[in-house]
Amino acid sequence: MRYWLMKTEPDTFSWQDLVRDGVATWDGVRNYTARNNMRAMEIGDRILIYHSNVGKEAVGIARVVRTAFPDPTTDDVRWSAVQVAPMAPLRKPVTLQTIREEQAKGGPLAEIKLIRENRLSVVALTADEWQHLLHLAQTPEPQ
Repeated sequence: MRYWLMKTEPDTFSWQDLVRDGVATWDGVRNYTARNNMRAMEIGDRILIYHSNVGKEAVGIARVVRTAFPDPTTDDVRWSAVQVAPMAPLRKPVTLQTIREEQAKGGPLAEIKLIRENRLSVVALTADEWQHLLHLAQTPEPQ
C-alpha cells in the first residue's frame, strides 16, 4: 500500500463534498508530476485530503477505488483521473503551520513533499510521514 496527499480547494470541492458524494472522480490535474503520481496509485492506497487556499489543513482520509483512467474533463489523452472514496475524518485537522513546524524539527516530516514541492496537488507520502501525520491528527489508521 502507498500513501498520498491530495489537495483540494474546499470552496470548490471539500472533504464534506466527498463524504456527501461517497465517491468522487479526481480530475482536472494539469501537472505532469501530479498526473504521474495519480497514475501510480493502486486500489486501496490511502490518501490524506488537504484543504488548500482556505483552511490549509489535512482534514480526512480517503482511499483509491479506481485507478487512473482518461480525465473526463478533457479530450487531451495526456491527462488522467482517479476515483476516491472517503474513509474517516481526522479527529484533529493538521494545519500547514503544524506541518512546517514538524518539518523544521528534522523528524519524520523533514522531507515531506507538501512543503518541498508545494505547487503539486498530488504528492506521495512515505509510510513514516503518513504515520506521523495520523499521530498529529490523533486519528487511528482506518480499517
